[in-house]
Amino acid sequence: MTAALYVGETTHHRLGPAKHSFRYSLFQLLVDTDRLDEDLRGLKLLRRGRFGLFSLDDRDHGWRDGRPLRGWVETRLAEAGVTASARRIRLLAFPRVLGFVFNPISLIYVEDAAGSLEAVIYEVNSTFGQTHAYVAPAAGRGRQSQVAEKRLFVSPFYGVDGRYRFDITPPDDRLDLSIVKSTDGRPDFTATLALHRQPLDDRRLMGLFFGMPLMTVKILAAIHWEALRLFLKGIPVVARPPSPDVGVSRATLLSRVTGKNDDNLSGTEGCADDADKPDAHDPPADRRVAGLA
Repeated sequence: MTAALYVGETTHHRLGPAKHSFRYSLFQLLVDTDRLDEDLRGLKLLRRGRFGLFSLDDRDHGWRDGRPLRGWVETRLAEAGVTASARRIRLLAFPRVLGFVFNPISLIYVEDAAGSLEAVIYEVNSTFGQTHAYVAPAAGRGRQSQVAEKRLFVSPFYGVDGRYRFDITPPDDRLDLSIVKSTDGRPDFTATLALHRQPLDDRRLMGLFFGMPLMTVKILAAIHWEALRLFLKGIPVVARPPSPDVGVSRATLLSRVTGKNDDNLSGTEGCADDADKPDAHDPPADRRVAGLA
């Protein structure tokens, strides 16, 4: 079985002008998108594409029409100009709970035959029904640092400006992600994801169902609750600009040693939409699972 549970917590910190932070427990599933039926065989509480206590539906990611994720990933890599063998594609995301799910962000790990990362796709969804894929080159098995221009309007308290810096580890016994959003070179939002791996079986799924009941509903409720708290703190609301329902842009891989752009991978960011072309370089940013800024 290549599928696994990842259990832990997420944190968000708004750094100004009014400070705000929160922390939530959560769990996610890591699955090999080409071996899903095999990995779910024998599980009674987790199904594919059907209503159940827990379920995984192909319509929640990628094309969103039921087609396998692999074709979508290969298309997005090509659009962003990222070369990868994509021998294995793994998805980290929330499952449906009693038929409901909302994934503020899903992580797609693209790996070679040896299991080394070739790319990471950050599939970000907004509560406004829009999505954007940040396609980030990667190299090796260690921690990756990537930067990307912000392209999607996610929060009514942040405009579509600034840059994200993603620091991510490949899924192993632990899985860590930190995202720092910066505007004019100054960090204004950070988010973290800290998870540890557990075997995927019915006993643990049942324990998580009762330990974190209706988690996916709570995620959406938490987004709106934290937005209300920000509003009550007097944070001004930003008007939502018109933007495409779907977008793709390329991030830049930073050297893990120097923190500078990797000369082999840093070229101009590719973009699926001509109106959405990013710059050639991208500094810091941050993210957390209850939604990006």
